[in-house]
Amino acid sequence: MTTNNQTPSNLELQALSVLWERGPSTVRELLAAMPDGKERAYTTLLSVMQNMEKKGLVERSKQGAAHVYRPKQNQRQTLGPMLQGLLRNVFGGSVSNVMQHLIAETDVSEEELSEIRRIIDAKKSSSNGARRKKS
Repeated sequence: MTTNNQTPSNLELQALSVLWERGPSTVRELLAAMPDGKERAYTTLLSVMQNMEKKGLVERSKQGAAHVYRPKQNQRQTLGPMLQGLLRNVFGGSVSNVMQHLIAETDVSEEELSEIRRIIDAKKSSSNGARRKKS
């Protein structure tokens, strides 16, 4: 679980997203793959990675001359508490308000809408199964 002093900054979240997607990476590899596409100095991202290591968000190993970083937690373990806090603190605990906001404020493809429907249907099925077992 991520505690307040371990909560990743926006830049740290971007680096983590690359690590979750691509796997263990060097700072140079991270620099080339950052999702926002901004130009950054190598030393800037190196400092970010060193801070993330101090926070316990990543671990580092040496491969040849390079240092390779890997996340210490998976995406769900890191983002779960952050999303729960956002849900509780910003949306009053209402999942439907979050979904309405996301769908209204972002471009959602037909493919993504289909995936959202699939997830909702699966959740309904599992909830109905749990209710039947209790009865």
